[in-house]
Amino acid sequence: MTQKTGALIFDETADRYDIRFDIADYYGGLHCGECMDVFTGGKWKPTRIEYGDNWYLVGIRAEDLNGLRVRI
Repeated sequence: MTQKTGALIFDETADRYDIRFDIADYYGGLHCGECMDVFTGGKWKPTRIEYGDNWYLVGIRAEDLNGLRVRI
C-alpha cells in the first residue's frame, strides 16, 4: 500500500483534524486511534491521534498540530 503525505489541518465544521494532500484532496477527517507517521526532528515517527482535553498526537510534543507533515 502506498502512503500519502500531507499536512494536518483543523476542520472547524467537523470539529476534528483532517489531512490535506493537495488543494482539493483531503483524507476525510481523522478519528481517535487513527495511526499515521509525523515528520519531526528530521525523521518520521509513528503516532496516533487521540482526544482528551484537546486533540493530540501520542508521543509527539507540539503546541499546535496545524501544519504538521504527516503520512498515512
